[in-house]
Amino acid sequence: MSRRPYDLPPLSALVAFEAAARHVSFTRAARELNVTPAAISHQVKALEAELQTALFQRHHRGVTLTETGAYLLVALQRGFEGMADAVGQLRRRASRASVTIGVTTAVSSLWLTPKLAQFWRVHGDVSVAQIVSDTGESPSECDLSIRYGLRPRDRGPCRVLFHDRLMALASPGFAAAHPVATVADLAALPLIHFDSHVAGWTDWAGWFRALGHHGPVRMGHRVNNYLIALQAARDDMGAVLGWTSLARSFLAAGELVALLPDQVAPQEDFYVTLHAQTAQRARLVYDWLVDSAASDQAPTTSALKR
Repeated sequence: MSRRPYDLPPLSALVAFEAAARHVSFTRAARELNVTPAAISHQVKALEAELQTALFQRHHRGVTLTETGAYLLVALQRGFEGMADAVGQLRRRASRASVTIGVTTAVSSLWLTPKLAQFWRVHGDVSVAQIVSDTGESPSECDLSIRYGLRPRDRGPCRVLFHDRLMALASPGFAAAHPVATVADLAALPLIHFDSHVAGWTDWAGWFRALGHHGPVRMGHRVNNYLIALQAARDDMGAVLGWTSLARSFLAAGELVALLPDQVAPQEDFYVTLHAQTAQRARLVYDWLVDSAASDQAPTTSALKR
């Protein structure tokens, strides 16, 4: 006959004894464990029989612990405390089991969140949390981070998500009211300038220089949030410099259109870095995002036409 692990009495008997010894009462122990006093008495008697020693002295008005019973109580409480600590650690670890992704506001709203909706259709058991920050730095506790810039070479696995293109975008109403034929024509229109803290972020001046225009560029509205910049363009306030992958939904819906066919491909990319290399779930999310981005091409030509 196989023996129980560690040759211990049944756990139910140990639990019943610990409660009875702690309360020095079979009745209060029964109330705590939601059983009858008779059940507690039965468990304690079985435990005493197995240990071949008395754990309680039974009196007319109650019970008291024997010296052996007091010794066992202390040992059990230490053991239960250790088990409680272990279970607590496992619960805390489970609460941190979410894969965390550091991301900017714009990328979170315009690219990552829609992607995660697709991810959960396939991997509904994997929890993913976003830590949104526009400081340009990835929080240290993130498993993954998505950033714009030159791809780092010394931060573990890192892949480009998409090589984006920059175009002059505006609402259909603004485009109809301000027809342009050349880059110089565009430079004279109201422009929405996005002030970014991210190094390498291409602005209007850089975009015009890349297309060979070194003349004056009209100053217009200035914002420090790319989502606000896109919204301002949708509200007919001016032309915005659009990352076509981020503005894909607005282009597809016809809420934004290209003012010119000219495009600029910056040296910087949107890339994802895997920080938690040993976490299987983090690797799963990382690989899925890379594969999904690879199959998610830029907007169709028709979507970019006015």
